[in-house]
This record gives sequence, C-alpha cells and structure tokens, in this order.
Amino acid sequence: MRLVIAGGGTGGHLFPGIAVAEEFLGRDPANKVLFIGTAGGIEYRLLGPLGYELKLIDVEGLKGRGFKALLAGAYKIPHSMWLSRGLLREFAPDAVIGVGGYASGPVVITAWLMGIPTAIAEQNAVAGATNRILGKFVDRVFLTYEHSRKHFSARKVVMTGNPVRAAFTGPPGRAQAESRVRTILIFGGSQGAAAINKTMADMLPYLQKIKQNLRVIHQTGARDLQMMQDAYRQNGIDAQVHPFITDMAAAYVEADLIICRAGATSLAEITAAGKPSVLIPYPYAADDHQTQNAQAMAEAQAAVMIPESGLTAKTLFSTVEGLLADDAKLQEMAAHSAKLGRPGAAAAIADACEELMKTNDY
Repeated sequence: MRLVIAGGGTGGHLFPGIAVAEEFLGRDPANKVLFIGTAGGIEYRLLGPLGYELKLIDVEGLKGRGFKALLAGAYKIPHSMWLSRGLLREFAPDAVIGVGGYASGPVVITAWLMGIPTAIAEQNAVAGATNRILGKFVDRVFLTYEHSRKHFSARKVVMTGNPVRAAFTGPPGRAQAESRVRTILIFGGSQGAAAINKTMADMLPYLQKIKQNLRVIHQTGARDLQMMQDAYRQNGIDAQVHPFITDMAAAYVEADLIICRAGATSLAEITAAGKPSVLIPYPYAADDHQTQNAQAMAEAQAAVMIPESGLTAKTLFSTVEGLLADDAKLQEMAAHSAKLGRPGAAAAIADACEELMKTNDY
C-alpha cells in the first residue's frame, strides 16, 4: 500500500507525519510513503537524512500577510495544485493525509478532486482555518482534543490523539534519584523561541546557586545560538547548546525537567515520554490555543504554566529551583504526564488509513 503525507513547515506539523510513516512502513516491507512539502519547511532538511522520500511544491501561506504577498500566495495555489496532481499521478497513492502546513491544503484538495481517499490530522485544541475547510472534503479527520470535534462532521471524526515517533514511547528515562545532578531540557519548538532564550540568559546569574548539580540541554534556534553559547560559558554553566536537536527523543531521556512552549506536538511527546514540564505558551498562537493546551496540562498536575506576560528570570528560576529540589513532586508530575500520553495514536491513524485504502478505486 502507498501513502502520501502532505505538509510540514514546522516540527509541530512534520513530526506527527513521521510518526505515522514509521508505523505504516513498519507494518509491511512492501508499503511505501511519500512526503510532499516545501523547500522552506523543516522537512526539506530533515526528511532526507531520516531516509524518507520528499517531493516539493511551491506554495505559501496566506494568513496574516500584506496585500501584495497575499496576491502572490494566491497566485501560486493553482500552480501548486497542478504540481500536486503530477506527483500524485506518478506515485499513485492509496490514500493521502494532510498533517498541516502550507503544502497540506493543495495536495489534499487535489487528491480529493482525483478521487483518492483523504484525511487530515488536527493537532490542536482549536482547529486551524485550513483544516476547517479541508474537513468539509476529506473522508476522515483525526483529532487530538475533544474540544476541536465541534468543527467537523461527526461521521468523519476519529479521536486518535497526536501521534509521536516510536522513540518517545519506549521505557521512561532515568529516575531522578539516580544522580544528584539534574538535567533541564529547554526548547521553543523546532525554530527556537526568543522570549524563552532571553529569559534563560537573564536567569543564568541566579543559577549560580545550583550550578554544581545542574546540566542544561538547550535548543535555541539558529538566531540565538551564539548569544546563548556565550551566556552559558560566561556563567560557568554545564550546557549543551544546539540550534536544532535531531534526536530529541534521546534528549528527553536525559531530562529531569522540560521547559518549552505548549504546542500540541511537544505536549504529545512530553506525555508519551512521561516527563514533568514548565510550559510557557506562545501568546500569539491562533486562537491562543497554546494557553488552552498548557492549562489542560497544569490542571492535570503534569506541568506548571507560566504565561509569557508573567515570565521573568526571577519567576522562572523560583519555579525551576523549587521543582528540582523536590524529587517527590517531579515524580508525581511525571506520573500525571504519562497518564495523559497517547502512545497508540500513530497505530490508530494507520489503522484508519488502511481502512480508507480498501475503498480506493483510483
């Protein structure tokens, strides 16, 4: 069987697609997967080294852009659909799933026009505008949160959870009690987060108090890499600083505490790995869905939420110091986090895709 996974742009869209690809390919050595994305997305540099085939279309986002850019983006849509048609005819998939990102829309709509079974995955509590439109055409809608069910036809919805890569669903990482040294993993998504980076830089003088028992792994994004490397070195903090962490699952294993944004894919990985976290929601996410994501984690006692409006070096340090000093609290949060995990999400989506493929007459 042959599956096309369309979309990407950021890790939040791409990584669930990789999780589905892992599951689908692992079921039968004869199965084939093709990713369709853009040259400007994270998929362009990540999928090749992971061994996946990627084809590109030329498409841009339309939301939140100036008038000229909006016209240019709209002009590219027919061309991107024409390119999509050629790729789909060549690969002849049994089903197409859109995982979000610029490439998802043209590919999924073109597949629908060609009579190929289609599906979309919505990772967030508040469904995005593109997926709300695509949901009217596709055969299945895979959801992470019950809250987003209201945007789609009940007969199409399958509650699966957000799929995570197999490496995140293995045995839990090392127990906190094994060592006095605590490891903090910090990231702001696949592209970094300037607010988190700046606050961490400002917090480093406070960390002098606990640095003898502290280790940091920090994904900064490319723009702030040098600044953060210099800051950690000047403050004598044991830190591994990277623009991007390819093997994030290995970093999770090392982490006693995670500091990050509250994107749906990050939270799916955190809960699959059963890790405690300090969540700093991105306040400008569509419909403020990251705040809703973080609140759900905090209410389940799996995380502490700090709104960006209240984020200061002193506040973050006070939170981190208190958690790292309390093994029982960390272990309690980890247990609550693990209860929220949905390790079977990728398998559920692969099952549904295989059912769709049985109906394909293309």
